[in-house]
Amino acid sequence: MSAQSPIRTLDHLAERGRAEAPALVLREGTISFETLRTRVATLAGWLSEQVHEKGARVATWAAKGELTCLMPLAAARAGLVHVPINPVLKRTQVAHILADSGARLLIATPARLRTLEDGDVPPGCTIAEDVSALEQAVDLGRSLPPSNADPHELAAILYTSGSTGRPKGVMLSHANMWLGAESVAAYLDLRDEDRTLAVLPLSFDYGQNQLLSTWFAGGCVVPLDYLVARDVMKAVEKHAVTTLAAVPPLWVQLSELDWRVDTAARLRRLTNSGGALTSDLVRRLRSLFPEARLFPMYGLTEAFRSTYLEPSLVDAHPTSMGRAIPHAEILVINDRGDIAADGEEGELVHCGPLVAKGYWQDAERTAERFRPAPTASQYGGIAVWSGDRVKRDADGLLYFVGRRDAMIKSAGNRISPQEIEEVALATGLVAEAAALGVPDERLGQAVHLAVRVAPEAQDVSSELPRRLSQDLPNFMQPRSIHWLEVMPIGPNGKIDRVALLAQVSAELVA
Repeated sequence: MSAQSPIRTLDHLAERGRAEAPALVLREGTISFETLRTRVATLAGWLSEQVHEKGARVATWAAKGELTCLMPLAAARAGLVHVPINPVLKRTQVAHILADSGARLLIATPARLRTLEDGDVPPGCTIAEDVSALEQAVDLGRSLPPSNADPHELAAILYTSGSTGRPKGVMLSHANMWLGAESVAAYLDLRDEDRTLAVLPLSFDYGQNQLLSTWFAGGCVVPLDYLVARDVMKAVEKHAVTTLAAVPPLWVQLSELDWRVDTAARLRRLTNSGGALTSDLVRRLRSLFPEARLFPMYGLTEAFRSTYLEPSLVDAHPTSMGRAIPHAEILVINDRGDIAADGEEGELVHCGPLVAKGYWQDAERTAERFRPAPTASQYGGIAVWSGDRVKRDADGLLYFVGRRDAMIKSAGNRISPQEIEEVALATGLVAEAAALGVPDERLGQAVHLAVRVAPEAQDVSSELPRRLSQDLPNFMQPRSIHWLEVMPIGPNGKIDRVALLAQVSAELVA
């Protein structure tokens, strides 16, 4: 697999595997690459009949299955922009994404569609049920050939939470996603005989790449929506899985299971992102899966993925982020704007062709994060200034120091504190609200919410949790609500989050 292979449009990934080789394992059965090509072509034909405008956005809000696996390729073939929505999101977040993206079509499961209310679907956006869409595509029988679009055209918008405000849409080109698939397939050394268990949400860049990198290598994907960690272990055994990508909380749960030796030995590679692995967890995984190569990784949606740690270095450097992945240039820039010296803290800056095209219809936030590359960059152009603080050692290995923003990272999810706070304030039950991430062994960070009750509010202790449960997805739900008479205020007149975190942490210890 050559790093110099030509960049193609995203839908060409369906063309890579051997015709008779398995490409996708569904509940209904296994489909080959030849069938995958046929189904991508017919779904693309149906999409082009539903939405005629090239570059229009089409959204999906459904569990893992044939539709959600085919859509990244089919939408690209139809000249449309795919907007995958996390199936665990609720109507408030979905309505924002539909309106912000200007979606012209929403394909979703009937149960999810029933949760929507008047005004949630913007004017000009039509609705289709997922199974019905696939059936209609077959009945229509219109097939589109592989795309000849410019690889630098927009292919997808992935919505990710920021430290302030509602989710923002990261714009990814065909080239971004193609090169990301090629890069990961190369450094993981994926082969056509590999089987990847896709347990991560396909609305995440990490989750979507499970599909794309595996298909780039001609391998097979087994999508799984699991309820408990034991479901993952059973799927590894049932489907002879060789590759598993997960986030630290799931690795903790998997490491606590009683794995059969022959089942654990099926796994050839384990990948981690969405939070750092602890030294203890690394030791447990290495002991439990001695035949598997462990790849700790670091990434951000704005540049897909930035670094990985070579498995041979994991035992000696278990807390390192590693070095740049293929097609990425990673620089550490100190506060003077220069390349940081070894051991000196600086900001991680990602340069090169994996850098996304900015935030959808948000020039202000795009200008904050996507800025000209440092003069030392070999690529130049626009870079992603991550806001993450790192250090580089004398061997070129990177180590995470901390985040500049207030982002909460819980169970692999990037959560906007302001998004939770806005929902709490919208209830009218609280006058002030501040969401915090408190260190947690299993989740990385657990969400805690500090509030000051609004005057005249009634039954707040029972009503606020009910309203939050109604309007926020499960991964955003506060573990605890802390009721304060006065919020700590800093010199700038804003809530002092450092003091508040210390106060909440002290309460939890007491």
